[in-house]
Amino acid sequence: MARAIPAARTLAIVAAVGLSLTACGSKGSSSAQPSSAPSTVTHTGDGTLKLGTLLPETGNLQILGPPQVAGVKLALKDINDNGGVLGKPVGLVESDSGDTKTDIASQSVNRLLNENVDAIIGAASSSVTLTVIDKITGSGVLQMSGSNTSTKLSDYPDHGLYWRTAPSDIYQGRVVGETALDDGAQTLAILALQDAYGTSLADQAEKAFTDGGGKVVKKIIYDPTASEFSSEVGQIKAANPDAIALIGFDESAKVLDEMIKEGLLPLKSSGKKLYMVDGNMSNTIAVKSGALEGIKGTIPGSKPTSDFQSRLKQFDPNLKDYSYAGEAYDAVTLIALAAEEAKSDNGVDIAKHLQDVSSGGTKCNNFKDCDALIKSGTDLDYDGQSGPIEFDANGDPTKASMGIYQFGSDNQYKPLKFVSGNVSGGSTSSSSSSSSSTSSPSPSSSSSPSSSPSSSASPSSSPSSSSSPSSSASPSASSTP
Repeated sequence: MARAIPAARTLAIVAAVGLSLTACGSKGSSSAQPSSAPSTVTHTGDGTLKLGTLLPETGNLQILGPPQVAGVKLALKDINDNGGVLGKPVGLVESDSGDTKTDIASQSVNRLLNENVDAIIGAASSSVTLTVIDKITGSGVLQMSGSNTSTKLSDYPDHGLYWRTAPSDIYQGRVVGETALDDGAQTLAILALQDAYGTSLADQAEKAFTDGGGKVVKKIIYDPTASEFSSEVGQIKAANPDAIALIGFDESAKVLDEMIKEGLLPLKSSGKKLYMVDGNMSNTIAVKSGALEGIKGTIPGSKPTSDFQSRLKQFDPNLKDYSYAGEAYDAVTLIALAAEEAKSDNGVDIAKHLQDVSSGGTKCNNFKDCDALIKSGTDLDYDGQSGPIEFDANGDPTKASMGIYQFGSDNQYKPLKFVSGNVSGGSTSSSSSSSSSTSSPSPSSSSSPSSSPSSSASPSSSPSSSSSPSSSASPSASSTP
C-alpha cells in the first residue's frame, strides 16, 4: 500500500498548483527569497514519464555536474534496458542550473516545464533550488535533488513535491565536527561561504564540535564572489585553532592559495588540521603540488564500487570525481519505481509513492528486481548506490552514509573510512576503506563495537567509532561500505 503524504504537505495541493503561491512564499523559516514566480500551468501525466535535469554546466558548483549527469544517464539506461516505465522508454531533457549569480536556473526551469517534464533532477545547489522550487512544485512537477543538503529545505512548503536523496547538513556537519574531535582537536575555526548551504553546514559543524566538548574560536561567513581572501585567512591564522573547517565551492581554491601564503598549508609544516566538504572536495584543485597533503574531507554516499565507476565512465570517460553520482542515480530510479507503483507519470501521483518504495518492504537494489516486485504486488524497499534511503514525511532521507577522504602528496583524495546511520542522530557504524564493497550498500544492522547506541536524536551523537578516521580498525561483520 502506498503511504499517504501527511496532511501538512498535501493540504490544498490541487488548489496550490493552479493558483499564485503568495502565501507559500511567506511561510517557512527560510531567509532565502525565491526569485522565480510559480508557474500558472498545471502539469499532468500523459502516460510517458519524462525527466528533466537542472544540473550545473556552468557556475561555481560545476564540479558536481558531470558525475550527476552521468548518474542520471546510467540510471535511465538501466531502466529503459529493462522495459522503461509504464511500458514506455523514459525521456530526458537536459538543462544548466548555473549558480545564484545568474538567472540561468529560472530560464532552464521555464524550458523544462514547456517540455512537459514530469519530474526534475536538481538543482545541485541548495541556494539555486530555493530560487526555483516554487515555480517547479507550483506546477505540479516533482523535484528531486541528489545533492541539496541545506536544512532550510527540510520543512519548505513544497506541497509534497520536493524530495532529495542527499542527507541534510545535520549529518555531514555532525561528521565534520566529530571527525575533528576524534583527531584530537580542541579548538576549531570555521570559514564558510555565505549561502543556504554554507551557513547551514557551518552551524551544524559548530554544534557537533561544541557538543563534543570542543571550542569554536573563530567563525567567518564570507562572500564567495570576493576576488581574494587574505583578510579572512589572516583572521583564522590569528585565532590559532587546532583545526580549520573550510566550507565552500570552487572559490575554495583561492582560499587554499592564501592559506599556503600564510603558512597554514601544507599541514605537515603548520601542524594544523584542515577539513573540507562535498562542495569543495575535488581531485582537480589547482594549487601547489603537495599543498593538500593530509587534508580530510567528507562526501555523502557509500563507497562507489569499481563496477559503478566504470559504468559511469561510459557516459563521461573523463570523470575524476564521483560526488553525488550515486544520489543522482538513485533519484532517477526511485522516481521510476514510484511511477510504476502509482501507474502514473503525474508528479503528484509519483510523490505519494516515494516513501513506499524506499522503506518497509522486501529489499532490492536495482530497477529490474524492484520493478519485478511491484508487478508481483510485493511491497519493496530500494537501497541504492548512495546507501540506505528511507524518506521521511518531508522528503528527506532518514538514513545515510558518509565517506571520509584524505588528500595525498599528489593532491588527490582517497577514501579513509565510511560511516552510516540515522541523519537526525543516534548510533552509527563505520567501516574502513579497505572493506569489500557491494553493488547495494546498506546500513549496518548494528553499531560498531566502540559506539554506544543512544536513544537521543541529538545531532551531537557520534557518527563514527572512537578510533580516528585514519585508523585501520576493521568494520563490524555486518557492515558494508
